[in-house]
Amino acid sequence: MIDTHSHINMIEGLTLDEIINNAKANGVDKIIVPSAYPSDIDTVYEIAQKYDNVYGLLGVHPSEVKDWDDNLIEKIRIMADNKKIAGIGEIGLDYYWDKSFNDLQKEVFIKQIKLANKLNLPLSIHDREAHKDTFNILKEHNHGSKVVMHCFSGSVEFARECIKEGWYIALGGVVTFKNAVKMKEVAKDIPLDRLLLETDAPYLTPVPFRGKENQPAYVKYVAEEIAKLRETTFEEIDTVTTQNAERVFNL
Repeated sequence: MIDTHSHINMIEGLTLDEIINNAKANGVDKIIVPSAYPSDIDTVYEIAQKYDNVYGLLGVHPSEVKDWDDNLIEKIRIMADNKKIAGIGEIGLDYYWDKSFNDLQKEVFIKQIKLANKLNLPLSIHDREAHKDTFNILKEHNHGSKVVMHCFSGSVEFARECIKEGWYIALGGVVTFKNAVKMKEVAKDIPLDRLLLETDAPYLTPVPFRGKENQPAYVKYVAEEIAKLRETTFEEIDTVTTQNAERVFNL
């Protein structure tokens, strides 16, 4: 398995070595770590260099764009020349917490999309309560980069619209929650060749560890739940999602 979105630098209860060893012991071969803040771009880059099976995504999360500086474009461009940097992320729009700087979010989102296009790198997209604007900006400004809708939170209908565009849908621990009816429907409906696994650790821990700190090792519970929902085997979900992740992120 490949955990396509895991903030292992933010996990507090374990060392990086413990996190990676736990992942290996649970069948997770590769971990992709996104940056969220301008201040953790260097951290993500260094972690990706240190561990063979860890890759980085570089970018600034929509909630942190007040700290954006255009000099980051050149910094990321230089760092992304390294083969351990697999994409630009996590970037996008988040209208859940604070709508007062939506225009700035859009502006920085577009700048990072254009950077990914120039570098021919995929995009890991954060979209929280901003489906329409996220979709429209990607359609207008993305020219050639593969798109992963990280921690997908939309409806089946929205998932189908994304898939029509050739984008990928990444599902995490929410799909294991008993009341997550919408996500379970999405998990059943997605074409297998568009499905990715993730944890978004240390957040959104799947059942049976819900309420505790998440880690990449727990991505297997996401795969097991999707297999159950689709009435297929864990092995099929493991194989197909791994192939998809390798294709998207050029691993």
